[in-house]
Amino acid sequence: MTKKREESKPATGRPLALDPLAESASQTEPAFLARPADAPVYHGFKVLSDIVVGGFTFGKITDFESETCDEGDAFVIAPDNSRAGLVWEISDKPRFHEILGPEAERWGVWAVTFPNAMTSRENVRKNLESILPELKKRWEEWRRLNLSK
Repeated sequence: MTKKREESKPATGRPLALDPLAESASQTEPAFLARPADAPVYHGFKVLSDIVVGGFTFGKITDFESETCDEGDAFVIAPDNSRAGLVWEISDKPRFHEILGPEAERWGVWAVTFPNAMTSRENVRKNLESILPELKKRWEEWRRLNLSK
């Protein structure tokens, strides 16, 4: 393929991990675009209920199980059902930093690295374990701020 052809090639996104059982507030839009009024942030994406570490459950936005990915988007559900976003990539260099600060409905969006390829549920569990200390810290800070209001 020539360079000019490569440049004009349309960008393709990663596959989304949609929850087929998630209720939508619209008859024409998927649940993640049309959340019901009482639905939490990231509603409509797949929750991996078998990936729970220290009371935190992993949810996927990028469907790394249908297509191998070295980076993607996910979320985590804390023991109190509150949620935070994750923008992840595979790297042996640990990283955990804020992309979007905490809000009323979400305790932030965090850029993180995972040491293990997202090729099995066991690796997903290990990756969640690897960031759990930082996740707990950020969640507890958000809870303190919300409880003091």
